[in-house]
Amino acid sequence: MTEEFLSGTTGNPWESGTLALVEEAVRKAAAAEIMPRFRQLAAHEIVEKNGPHDLVTVADRSAEEHLTASLTALLPGSVVVGEEAVHADPAVYDALRGDAPVWIVDPVDGTRQFVHGDPGFCTLVALARHGEVLASWTYAPALDEMAVAVRGHGARLYGVPIRSGSPAPGAVLEVAMSHPDFTTPEEKQALLALHTDGIHGRPCGSAGLEYLAVARGELDAVAFSWENAWDHAAGLLLVHEAGGTDLTLTGEPFRITGANALPFTAARDEPTARTLHDLLRAARPA
Repeated sequence: MTEEFLSGTTGNPWESGTLALVEEAVRKAAAAEIMPRFRQLAAHEIVEKNGPHDLVTVADRSAEEHLTASLTALLPGSVVVGEEAVHADPAVYDALRGDAPVWIVDPVDGTRQFVHGDPGFCTLVALARHGEVLASWTYAPALDEMAVAVRGHGARLYGVPIRSGSPAPGAVLEVAMSHPDFTTPEEKQALLALHTDGIHGRPCGSAGLEYLAVARGELDAVAFSWENAWDHAAGLLLVHEAGGTDLTLTGEPFRITGANALPFTAARDEPTARTLHDLLRAARPA
C-alpha cells in the first residue's frame, strides 16, 4: 500500500504527484504555524521540556498537529510518530514497530535556533513502514530549501538530483557532532576521539540541516549520540540516496526502531564513515 501510494500509476515516484502533495502539506504547515511565529515568540510560548537545552514552542506543537491531520488524510490508515506526541505519550513510538505506514515528524528541528531567531531550523517528515524509511522531506522554511529523497530513486534539492561525493584526498574532515549537553560521559569520551589530526569537529545545529549538508557534499560527516527517529529518519535516507552511508558502533546501519549502539556516524562515503566508526569504537568498545 505504501509503495503504491508513492509510485502511483506511473511506477516512478518523481512523476506520480504524491511527493508534491506531501511537499505541499509540509510547506503549508510551515507557512501557517511556524513562520508567523519566527522571531515573534513571546516568553510564555517557549517551554523547557527536559532542561534549558531542550525547548518546545507553540510553533512546534501547532505545526505537528497541522501535519498530523494533513498527512494522515493523504494516506488513509497511516499514523504519525511526532516528537511532541511522543513526549506526551511515549507509547506512540511503538507505532514504528507496527504494520501501519508511519509518518515520522519533527515539526521544528533546531528549536533552539528557531527560538534565537536563527534561520537554521527545518521541518522533517519521513514515511516508513516495518522499520524501513521509504521517503523523506527536509524543509528549511526560513531558507526556502526543500530536499526530498525516495528509497531507491535518489535525492533531490530544489528538484535537482544531488550527490554527496567524497572528500578530497588528504583534506581535513569536517564533522558535526552531538552537542556536549546531550551526551553521557561515555558518549562524550567516544566523541572526543574525533578531535584528532585530520578531523575538525564542531557541535551540530539542526540535525536535519546537518544531514542535508552531508548529502550535498558541504559537510563530510555527522556523529550523533541519540537515536530519536524524528531527528534521523529523514536525513539518513537523504544521505543514503545521495551516495553516503551510516554505521553504528557495531558496524550495522542505524535502526529507526531503536536499540542502536551509540554514537553512530553518517558520512558522504563509506571510507569516511569507516574512519569515524573505527575512532568511535576504539574510544568506546561496543
